[in-house]
Amino acid sequence: MDEACDISRRPPAPEGNPEDGAIADALRAAKRIAVIGISAKPGRASLDVARYLQDHGYEILPVNPMLKEWEGIECHPSLNEVPGPVDIVDIFRKPGSVGELVEEIIAKKPKWAWLQLGIVNNEAAAQIRKAGIKVVQDRCIKIEHARLI
Repeated sequence: MDEACDISRRPPAPEGNPEDGAIADALRAAKRIAVIGISAKPGRASLDVARYLQDHGYEILPVNPMLKEWEGIECHPSLNEVPGPVDIVDIFRKPGSVGELVEEIIAKKPKWAWLQLGIVNNEAAAQIRKAGIKVVQDRCIKIEHARLI
């Protein structure tokens, strides 16, 4: 069977995603976006998305312990080490790894946590929401920005 058609590989349905209006408002208000799992490798979604966001006026705060810098910007080994406030935490990690980020996200207090397309972890999302942080799951911030803004 073609892997792209194998429904057993699809993520579970995301619970509690905000309406389009709230997402559009968040994207308009945001200035600083921390990108967890950013890559410098061509063809990687995190690279393309971060460049798109940067081209649209957002300050990108790269987070990847394997990189010293991204596009000439210091890369932080963890969200805890990103200086200053963050409006959106954009996550490019496997769904099972999102739970490991919950404490860091809650400590950083962004307005939004954004799990990219294909990433759903309803348990972690519920914990983040309980701390007063809005969560989007299984959506691409680049696609949503292009569609809504």
